[in-house]
Amino acid sequence: MTDHSVTEGDASTRAIALGADPGNKKASGPKNWRPLLLLIPAFVIVSLFFLAPLVDVFIRSVTDPQPGMQNYVWLFTTEANLTVVLRTFGTAILVTIVCLVLAYPYAYLMTVVSDRTRNMMQLFIMMPLWTSILVRTLAWMVLLQDTGPINGLLAAWFGIGPIPLIRTTFGVALGMSQVLLPFMVLPLYSSMAKIDKRLLPAASNLGANPITAFFTVYLPLSKPGIFSGGVTVFILGLGFYIIPALLGSSKEIMISAMIQQQISVFLMWGQGTALGIFLLVCTVLILVVVSRLNKGGSLFPGVSR
Repeated sequence: MTDHSVTEGDASTRAIALGADPGNKKASGPKNWRPLLLLIPAFVIVSLFFLAPLVDVFIRSVTDPQPGMQNYVWLFTTEANLTVVLRTFGTAILVTIVCLVLAYPYAYLMTVVSDRTRNMMQLFIMMPLWTSILVRTLAWMVLLQDTGPINGLLAAWFGIGPIPLIRTTFGVALGMSQVLLPFMVLPLYSSMAKIDKRLLPAASNLGANPITAFFTVYLPLSKPGIFSGGVTVFILGLGFYIIPALLGSSKEIMISAMIQQQISVFLMWGQGTALGIFLLVCTVLILVVVSRLNKGGSLFPGVSR
């Protein structure tokens, strides 16, 4: 009897110390809704600055210049629009592949070097994010122009040129890749840092050559970083505006520039907002598909489900 009373007393003391009322079981139950009040400010901010404008954009896409789906019919039946859509997705895919090819060995190297070298590599990859994208794009314009340093070196060393580098798909992809490379390196490094370094030597001891060990052991384990970085770079690439506008030409116009053209130049708000809604829907579908493909792993490494 005494032991039972002491146990109950200890439990009550611990409950009071934790700020709970031992006599009020409902207050400490899972149905307590009061902490949800903390979400109200965030919900209001998101509603006012994201959901409300998004609803307004959608309403304009089906009501301007008159109610109906004519803006979406125009989007999917005009050959020029389909060409711009295909060019946008093609450029985003190209940039994603380039960033993956460059970022994968860089991220792997970050996992095997010393802490001091790793910090320097992280600083080096983060530096472009601290520079204005407009300044970086203007620097690429100087480098890639017909009379720029790159063509000058090609002419001096190899006797060729000038090669058209600016106002081409190559120039646009190069500028976008330089800007988006950190968004591929960081997820890859986050994923690779969790891989046990003893797995590759163990696979070699079991008879696997380095290439087989890489493709059967290391690459599958780094898949979350590939998915995360690839999705991030691809989605960001779909909405680029400054770099395609400055390094490209009218032949390299992308969806973002077309939206600006429809709204600011032609004052066709309905068609411009229809393009924006289409781009948003594509982004959501991409996230859903990639989440399905990456089933069983987190889409963003380092964030547990």
